[in-house]
Amino acid sequence: MTARAARVTAHAKINLILRVLSREESGFHALETLFARLALGDTVTVRITDASRSVECDTDVPGPPEHNLAYRAAAAFAEATGWPSGFAIEIEKRIPVGGGLGGGSADAGAVLRALAALSPNQVREAQLLSIAATLGSDVPYLTTAAPLSLAWGRGERMLALPPLPVRDVALVLPDFSVSTAAAYSWLAAARERARPTTSPTSPQLLSLADLATWRSVATLATNDFEPVVSSRHPQIAAIVSSLRAAGAAIALMSGSGSTVFGIFDSTAAAAALPPAAHVVQTTTLAAVSPVDRLG
Repeated sequence: MTARAARVTAHAKINLILRVLSREESGFHALETLFARLALGDTVTVRITDASRSVECDTDVPGPPEHNLAYRAAAAFAEATGWPSGFAIEIEKRIPVGGGLGGGSADAGAVLRALAALSPNQVREAQLLSIAATLGSDVPYLTTAAPLSLAWGRGERMLALPPLPVRDVALVLPDFSVSTAAAYSWLAAARERARPTTSPTSPQLLSLADLATWRSVATLATNDFEPVVSSRHPQIAAIVSSLRAAGAAIALMSGSGSTVFGIFDSTAAAAALPPAAHVVQTTTLAAVSPVDRLG
């Protein structure tokens, strides 16, 4: 019999490189980013129902269920494939909300992976990624099983890369969040002030060798949002400095913030952080957890 339920770990992501490119006619900015998956993740369970549709989360989520990104992912899958008529989604949250770690997008990607595994008809990866691309720029990557990937455009064009050796990661969580829309507006304003003396991005030629070791990635690690967010929230720059002082090979804000991560060679080094900081310890991934059919 066809399985009626599946469970997936929705792994968080960090951006080892994040460059914001030109604004397209659609109003969206093109991006260039190096995504990496973390062991930290939500647990997402998807059950097929006859008609009813629901999403439940063990933490308070504002707004109606239909606005939840995991719910929207299931609805988009049903509209694109004609199946299923109903679903029940359960989410056990571990990824901090609104911190630039892709929690909502990871849940959406997990739902799409689960439904593809449960579907009575084959769903090709290209179709699954097309559905994911309608939900947000992080969702296509978080729908794949790639631990490391270089992505362009609005996240829909990706090159899966061999995973880097597993490293310890310290996630430092400030006591404030950053609106993605606000971060984009701050960056646009900063670039407008800098015109015409500077260009938003500099031409750069990357080779696969540049992305093959932590040492080489460290020389490229950057986040275009970090300076403008730090100018309004100096705590970001202070956290980056503390991570570097503790021995982080890479210390950077993830996404549009506000989480700051440090990549360490050892757990002991990762633990050498100010005790007052809200720190979550995790690791990078060598492989993404598979979908578990529950029968």
